[in-house]
Amino acid sequence: MIAYLGTGLLGTGFVKAMLRQGLKVNVWNRTHGKAAALVADGAEAFEKVTDAVRGATRVHLTLKDDVSVNKVLDAAKGDLAPGTVIIDHTTTSVSGARERTEKWKERGYTYIHAPVFMGPQNALDSTGFMLVSGDQDAIALVLYELEKMTGKVINFGTETGKAAGMKLAGNLFLVAFTAGIADTLALTKAMGIPVTDVAALFNEWNPGAMLPARLHRMTSGKYDNPSWELDMARKDTGLMMNEAQQGGVPLAIIPAVAAEMDRWIDRGFGKSDWAVIAKDNL
Repeated sequence: MIAYLGTGLLGTGFVKAMLRQGLKVNVWNRTHGKAAALVADGAEAFEKVTDAVRGATRVHLTLKDDVSVNKVLDAAKGDLAPGTVIIDHTTTSVSGARERTEKWKERGYTYIHAPVFMGPQNALDSTGFMLVSGDQDAIALVLYELEKMTGKVINFGTETGKAAGMKLAGNLFLVAFTAGIADTLALTKAMGIPVTDVAALFNEWNPGAMLPARLHRMTSGKYDNPSWELDMARKDTGLMMNEAQQGGVPLAIIPAVAAEMDRWIDRGFGKSDWAVIAKDNL
């Protein structure tokens, strides 16, 4: 029997998928109504987390943060069966993942941090990506079950907490990507360009395809022979900010990027490829 703690959007998708596979699943959520809603799908809902985990061989969690994970697991520990495997899909800090791995090992349990790049529909359809790292023997024991939950499990090796770090790195990119789209829409709004035209552009031209080459260039440490000079990239950001200002629409991200470009130009890198702005982070 499996216990699932935290039945928000992602947890609900995971639970429904497990139930479709014929698994018995106990569910708990701080707001009991969210857990109770899964009874119609075949889950057994509990108001107390101790009741939900009693008899479970595997406990999955999708909660908010380190604090909530620690609080819920500490509340449940008295009724966890010896040797229970705890699999935490919550996005947490690296230090939190490391501390919990060690703490629960000392208590006689296996804690595996397995954050995901998955939305609710991915969880329901068992698609997307799940990240793991740490004790490879422990991971091997549950890998088959994890693979059934997602499209691909990415194993980052023996370093405990590395999966947590990779999840944060990926989320940072998603945040920056989305904020960049927001600035793009702000700029086109300022210039009177309809959203439909923006969509048409990106339907034809996919800048995401440039990501591997751009990452390679930024991490190569070689910024001569530029494909886009920093001076020219800074000129373009100036045009963007001027157009936005004239249109009365503020930009959130580009002014900060322009300030970083200015810092590198002042250091004498204006004629280098603008990927040089990553130089200090290598």
